[in-house]
Amino acid sequence: MTTIATVPDSMRLTMGELFLDRAEDDHTALLFEDDRWSWRELVAEAARRSAVLQELRPEDGRPWHVGVLLENTPEYLFLLAGASLSGATIVGINPTRRGEELAKDIRGVDVDLVLVDAAYADLLEGIDHGARRVIRVDGSEWTALLDEHADAPLAATPEALDPNRTLVLLFTSGSTGAPKAVICSTGRWARVTQVSIFDFTHEDVAYNAMPLFHGNALMSAWSPCINSGAALALRRRFSASGFLPDIQKYGVTFFNYVGRSLAYVLAQPERPEEADNRLRFGFGTEASTKDRAEFLRRYGIRVFESYGSSEGACYIINTPETPDGALGVPQVGHQPEVVNADGSVCPPAEFDENGVLLNAEEAIGEIVSRNAADKFEGYYKNPEAAAEKLRDGDFWTGDLAYRDQDGFFWYAGRTADWLRVDSENFSAAPVERILARYPGVTVAAVYGVPDPRTGDLVMATLQLAPDAPTVDPAEFAAFLAAQADLGTKWAPTLLRVTRDLPVTATNKVDKPTLRRQRWNTTDTVYRRVDGVYELLDAAALEKLLGEYDEHGRRNLVS
Repeated sequence: MTTIATVPDSMRLTMGELFLDRAEDDHTALLFEDDRWSWRELVAEAARRSAVLQELRPEDGRPWHVGVLLENTPEYLFLLAGASLSGATIVGINPTRRGEELAKDIRGVDVDLVLVDAAYADLLEGIDHGARRVIRVDGSEWTALLDEHADAPLAATPEALDPNRTLVLLFTSGSTGAPKAVICSTGRWARVTQVSIFDFTHEDVAYNAMPLFHGNALMSAWSPCINSGAALALRRRFSASGFLPDIQKYGVTFFNYVGRSLAYVLAQPERPEEADNRLRFGFGTEASTKDRAEFLRRYGIRVFESYGSSEGACYIINTPETPDGALGVPQVGHQPEVVNADGSVCPPAEFDENGVLLNAEEAIGEIVSRNAADKFEGYYKNPEAAAEKLRDGDFWTGDLAYRDQDGFFWYAGRTADWLRVDSENFSAAPVERILARYPGVTVAAVYGVPDPRTGDLVMATLQLAPDAPTVDPAEFAAFLAAQADLGTKWAPTLLRVTRDLPVTATNKVDKPTLRRQRWNTTDTVYRRVDGVYELLDAAALEKLLGEYDEHGRRNLVS
């Protein structure tokens, strides 16, 4: 894999131009279930959607926003490509949202038309979504519209050829709050597509099971295919058990992932045929060092981590020199730094002989991308949130990190992942990396809950593999004692053990839900008392709540 970005001598300014460049390409463009489309056929389908979208364009001055509430299907890709030729804006709707939250998402971005399929049509029933029209793409009305434009011209409208035209509204993952709709122009997507870090050819097959309403699927999986003419193998929804059959069926050479997806794949029973594949590499975010090493052992190929945001303002990439566990170095054209709240640069991290971070409070800060105003196009109708992110031309990511003496970035969690225990501040990610070493753990999530006296208690939730034995509290305490790089305040006071960790639509750990739930769960929860983990049963919980009462902090956990 090549991880040094390449920039073409001359660049197309819009996605419409890039798709039209493929109009006579007969190499495979798309593989879905048992069907195949060439690039020539895909562009023809895009032209039909462009014509239909132009016919359905609102005439009353409403924004030309088309909500797409679909599974990962070819129709989704045809619509995206069709919008790039017509000038319409595609709004990728998150189907894990429900009720009024979903309605608010749709209303808040002024969707005029919603295109939906059988899988999600019921989600729109009985909610005030505000769209003028809803059409089923698996119904006769949509089929008739496409048939009317069977011979649509392979051309882009003048609007579509304006690089500043908004092509997609991408909702953020919502892992720290309500999702925001990130503006992505056709020009921005075109730049991302052509500034490639992948050495793809027509022989490559990229595999994507991540949701198409999220930027990772579009930018990390489909963009390099568009740029090189490689094929995309698409799956309706992520399936850990379906991963191996799919990569073998389609001859996959590359796959992308987000969040804990890799951990779920590795939680599947090991099979000897895993190494029988065409994979060259995988690329994603948030897989642990242990998971990446295990994937190399079982599948015979390396996976590489990256760091980026839906806003497109900051990218950090993995290079061959990047240490295990580190994010890497800045992508070409990006200037990230780790800074304090006042914007001053944090000093490099210092470690002792056991790898313990000695200057966490000084070294850990927020990742800020300098001079990023030209990369961040804002949030739709949310200038307050955009202003909070963009300050004096710098983009504040909301993510914590530190840099080592060699300049490599190391992820340290979200800004909400700071914990304060006994007047010491530290972040969750280093603790999570240690807890993930415990046998049988597929995901470790660390977060703060209110301490009965002051500050935070460290709480951890461990998700175990389906076939792993449950955690033995004495063995877990011994494990912690043996971890030389575990900070003195880092050991979890509260330990929750589960087989089903709550996640967002992109398989990121849903920490807001974990914080709200605390010990209010059917999962087993332990409390650490004098170094011993004891079951938090009804009597132990009553005692704990009494401590909150004693110090006047019961309201924080009620």
